[in-house]
Amino acid sequence: MFAKDIGIDLGTANVLIYIKGQGVVLNEPSVVAIDSETKKPLAVGHEARNMLGRTPGKVHAVRPMKDGVIADFDATEIMLNHFIREVNGRSMFVRPRILICCPSNITQVEKNAIKEAAERTGARKVFLEEEPKVAAIGAGMDISKPSGNMVIDIGGGTTDIAVLSMGDIVNSTSIKIAGNTFDNDIIKYIKKKYKLLIGDRTAEEIKLTIGNVYPDTIKEKMEVRGRDLVTGLPHTITLDSTEIAEALKESADTIVHTAKSVLEQTPPELSADIIDKGIVVTGGGALIRGFNQLLTDELKVPVKIADSPLTCVAEGTGILLSNLHLIDK
Repeated sequence: MFAKDIGIDLGTANVLIYIKGQGVVLNEPSVVAIDSETKKPLAVGHEARNMLGRTPGKVHAVRPMKDGVIADFDATEIMLNHFIREVNGRSMFVRPRILICCPSNITQVEKNAIKEAAERTGARKVFLEEEPKVAAIGAGMDISKPSGNMVIDIGGGTTDIAVLSMGDIVNSTSIKIAGNTFDNDIIKYIKKKYKLLIGDRTAEEIKLTIGNVYPDTIKEKMEVRGRDLVTGLPHTITLDSTEIAEALKESADTIVHTAKSVLEQTPPELSADIIDKGIVVTGGGALIRGFNQLLTDELKVPVKIADSPLTCVAEGTGILLSNLHLIDK
């Protein structure tokens, strides 16, 4: 029996798995629920995510990934094992080759940790590739020619910005401001303005429903429930989209400023190519309304959102899996 080649987008917020010949077969939250007394996993993925902030004392729902790297090695191994078994079924005795994506500026120690976690799930061989490169390939950009391409990948834990040419990264940077930062910004804003405490899941719901970073992108309102910090009792407020734009402004501006600095360090010939082709935004953060308008205004370069921003990295691993001989050094 042949082993399946597997591509993994090991994200801070979600894990996506691509199997060669089948496409994206799994998309689950990066969350593990563990019994603190027995140290045994109780749930992984969607089921564990539903427990976040709602568990009794002895059950801990944890996110094993932080800022694109492993924060809890044991939980990451449990999570990877669970997901790989789920997609590989009974053929787990056939050891697959695994391609995993990681942020562009992580240390060798962090790379080794990701590699080791994958190897301990029974992989025959593990390859690591930089996330912005894989995202660009998954977004349909032809990075093989001597021509400039620029991608901004806004994930859960990191935003990776890169200029690519001739199949590799020319200039890149990675910052720890992304989807999870936006959630925290919303929590802080509501706490400061309304003296209301909300959880991570509620913040994410607000971001997805009325989240925006550009004035006048949307005009919507939403009821939000939480705990009043003054009375200690449950309380409901009504938020509008302009307030969320205000809450996210600082983080969005940091991403814009970082993209500017990457462009400033790009060779002029490649800059000319980027003006012609535009910049592509991938990752879950690309779904926040107004990001392309904000970037276009500030960078003076056309910016478009990838067709399927959430699955770009996973789709990119699929393309690379078909060309593993090129990276199998």
